[in-house]
Amino acid sequence: MKYQGSCHCGRVAFEVEGQLEGAMACNCSICQRKGSLLWFVPREQLQLLTPESNAATYEFNKHLIRHRFCPTCGIHPYGEGRAPQGNAMAAINIRCLQDIDLEAVPISHFDGRAV
Repeated sequence: MKYQGSCHCGRVAFEVEGQLEGAMACNCSICQRKGSLLWFVPREQLQLLTPESNAATYEFNKHLIRHRFCPTCGIHPYGEGRAPQGNAMAAINIRCLQDIDLEAVPISHFDGRAV
């Protein structure tokens, strides 16, 4: 299935293809503050509909994840990194997807504070 997503103002827009069977809530220092619900997909399944330069990047700690956000409205629609096997991944904030029933998506919890 193909989903459309964006930040609040639309400056960062994308589509992502895949089966949304669940998402993850992380309690690390940034995810807890952002309130993201993350769906991990191979990076090639994420297609930007706006220029990549429209999104700013924030990295912290080990600089393994590029947290992408809109510098205009401040919303964090996705992140980019690598899976433990080395393949490029995208972490989609499902709160930024259109027409999603968040109550119907199973949420797992990850103890990011312990990492």
